[in-house]
Amino acid sequence: MRILLIEDDETLAELLTETLISNYYLVDHATDGQTGWDLAEAFEYDLILLDFLVPQMNGLEFCQELRKKGDRTPILLMTGDQSQTRKVAILDAGADDYLTKPFNLEELLARVRALLRRGNDIALPVIEWGELHLDPSSCIVTFQGQPLRLTAKEYQMLDLFLRNPERIFSQSALLDNLWSFDDPPSENAVRTQIKSLRQKLKRAGAGDVIETLYGLGYRLKTPDAVSPQPPAPPKPNSTPPANSMPSYMVKIWERNRDKYDQRIDIIEQAIAALQINPDDGEWRDKSKREAHTLAGSLGSFGLHGASEQARVIEQYLQATPLNLPQLSLAVNHLRQLLHPTPQTSPPSRIASPSVPLREKASLLIVDHDVALTEVLSQEAQQWGITVRTAYSVEQARDAIAQAKPDIILLDLNFPQAPGAGFELLTELAPPKSKIPIVVFSAREDFDHRLKVARLGGQGFLQKPLSPFHVLGTLQQVLHQSKATVATLMIVDDDPELLECLEVILKPWGFTLILLDNPKTFWDVLKQSHPDLLILDVQMPQISGIELCQVLRNDPQWYTIPILILSAHRDSDTIQQVFMAGADDYIQKPIVEPELIARILNRLERSQLQRRVAISGKQ
Repeated sequence: MRILLIEDDETLAELLTETLISNYYLVDHATDGQTGWDLAEAFEYDLILLDFLVPQMNGLEFCQELRKKGDRTPILLMTGDQSQTRKVAILDAGADDYLTKPFNLEELLARVRALLRRGNDIALPVIEWGELHLDPSSCIVTFQGQPLRLTAKEYQMLDLFLRNPERIFSQSALLDNLWSFDDPPSENAVRTQIKSLRQKLKRAGAGDVIETLYGLGYRLKTPDAVSPQPPAPPKPNSTPPANSMPSYMVKIWERNRDKYDQRIDIIEQAIAALQINPDDGEWRDKSKREAHTLAGSLGSFGLHGASEQARVIEQYLQATPLNLPQLSLAVNHLRQLLHPTPQTSPPSRIASPSVPLREKASLLIVDHDVALTEVLSQEAQQWGITVRTAYSVEQARDAIAQAKPDIILLDLNFPQAPGAGFELLTELAPPKSKIPIVVFSAREDFDHRLKVARLGGQGFLQKPLSPFHVLGTLQQVLHQSKATVATLMIVDDDPELLECLEVILKPWGFTLILLDNPKTFWDVLKQSHPDLLILDVQMPQISGIELCQVLRNDPQWYTIPILILSAHRDSDTIQQVFMAGADDYIQKPIVEPELIARILNRLERSQLQRRVAISGKQ
């Protein structure tokens, strides 16, 4: 069976090619739609495996054009977009099936087999030649009921002979049938494969199955003409060790790890560029493409935590406005997942990174499921997190009173007290408590999620979910909660607005200096040395614009980030604000998420500028 693979991610393409070859398929690979189209016109394929986002001719266009010309070759289209709209468009374009990235390689193979069976109308029967059996549905070859371990080429060669028992195959015919466009054979390739296949058949006891006709080629002997031989005794320790990841996959990952690091580098470069110019669409699009590719490819290696993290980064890049500090943390976390601490590496997967905090983080798990808490506790220890458990809300209250944890994982549903989880969440809601809480619940409805968000929950995880993914989310929330605390100075003559801003900003850990009299501004500024200023545009005697101008005239305060608050939306006011030297303009009434995002963005940008200035002096 010959498959055309069209995929521009070379590492994923290599993984898919090796997987398909190891399952006895021939594979031709194209890195763009146009090259794939040229191959599809030049050769006959049993199936086309196609990525949605490939250059020159995307997957949708490829499907549509192929179907227009009446070509009914089965098409399996891969996409990183999980939306229902995308899936409908794929099927409407003529694709026979689709796979959402990241996907399990076993699922890919199952879908390939299903499409090939569908393309042949009926399932292929088992081929029998004496006591030698070849099952195309499972790609298993047996002699006298014992399986034979054949390479992909050996399997394909035997399959070809068994399907054409009377035909003589010349060397050139075997080359055409068994070697792909991307896999040019050596001069002795046919003889080498024939020799190896013969030896394995003889060792199994099947005898000399393949006949050489000198000057013509090779053919299958009739079963009566073959003298069976006793099977050779097995070599000691010849069975390869079991491994959750095939050896070829490990080799591909190790060989291409740097390429994924380079993709992360591009996203980090984009973040730096967007800090200087948030409207830089080119860098934003470039980083989204890289995150999309990472999300799809990493999962195919079984690195599901890293794949989910890349998907989170992609979602951050699609948000407006961009939350660059949060995005930076997410990218750092992804890099840690790909470069774990060796001593904490669990077997057969990338290790859970240790939490990069000065001290070990402490986690309180509040859940009545004893087995689940034990599993989560063991996983957390591998991440360098100390754990305490509480099997009821009462036990949780006692544990918090004894020692406040850095983070809480909370199940809201307790059999004996259905509403107790929400009661605890309400008690610990900001600004009463600064402990971040991630909810881990089996319930799935929007009202449930909305209530958690309104009560200040910083994460909502849906059961069931692997412990590895749960701890990945907890660590990300820990990163955000342990971010550097900044001092904000807010100047506004409206005491009610100052009180409102205090309620919004205090739970984020900011130190706040609230000033309702602009006349004392300069003295308070020199005493407090804030990291960022928020100024109201209209105040008695002195306006926020005038204060901004004063600051920009002083070398000491020339670079301090300044945000201007105003209820005015006219272009003249906005122009005056930016001409005075303000960094950002926030309209009243204040939208809490927007205000937080803009503050964090300006603080991060200010820190970056300071680092650049310091490195330039060194």
